[in-house]
Amino acid sequence: MALENQNTANASAESTAGGTEVKSELTFEAALARLEEIVHALDGGDAPLDKSLALFEEGVSLVKLCQNKLDTAEQRVKILVRGDEGKLALENFTPPRG
Repeated sequence: MALENQNTANASAESTAGGTEVKSELTFEAALARLEEIVHALDGGDAPLDKSLALFEEGVSLVKLCQNKLDTAEQRVKILVRGDEGKLALENFTPPRG
């Protein structure tokens, strides 16, 4: 299972000249699993400096991705609007593009 998550996470990240870019279609669960792997690898302290830095950069990207997904989920849960008759109604949240 962990290997499957690692393969999914690794397949969803691509190397760029500036480091590792995390694709936004990565699920929250897969991103979190990969982040846990990165923390474990960095805690081990055995990786060379360049590898550690690349893992750190990937981790920062994954944290941002997870935070964005959590923020979007929170907004979807919280959006309530008053209908024509003053009653509360649930409205779907559409995240801003950009």
